[in-house]
Amino acid sequence: MRHAKRRLQLNRFTSWHEATIRSLARNVIICQSIKTTLARAKASRQAIEKLITLAKENTLFARRQAQKVLGEHKLVNILFNEIGPRFSNRSSGFTRIIGLGKRRGDDAEMVIFELTEIKKKEVKKAKPAKEAKPQPAQAADETVEEGSSKKEAAEEKKHEPAVKEGPAKDKKPQKKFIGGIRSIFRKKSDSL
Repeated sequence: MRHAKRRLQLNRFTSWHEATIRSLARNVIICQSIKTTLARAKASRQAIEKLITLAKENTLFARRQAQKVLGEHKLVNILFNEIGPRFSNRSSGFTRIIGLGKRRGDDAEMVIFELTEIKKKEVKKAKPAKEAKPQPAQAADETVEEGSSKKEAAEEKKHEPAVKEGPAKDKKPQKKFIGGIRSIFRKKSDSL
């Protein structure tokens, strides 16, 4: 008999259920805040709390247990090096669920599922754009023969096509015609 063995099944069979919870745990570790349904957030909360508790211990055995769930060394390193020390003063309550309202299509309750202590990402400053150096006008004057007068040189400049200085950064290259059609008739197998 299965007395008091309730769990949030999420209407999935066992392997699919476990994969969903692992995926949510990975995404919370990477992004630190995700938007999901209330049922999924409640189902994955227990797994994430266990992972953060393991990260506070920071032993080899704890790392191997986290590796079982996460499956990637990068995620295990993020968990143990960044997230674990952040929660060293807490004994529980590592995640929170903030309600957003109902989803339009199926009326499912949507929430923001996040860690309680989120490290704010540093905004990278944009590098200043390099200014194009203007071409010296003297180079055109040197091409004119010494014997010709200044008026003749000025008339020749008028008839010459204007040369743009530097590449045009504002214009975007136009898409080729076939490339545009290809995006319209793209198959599902092309996106892989």
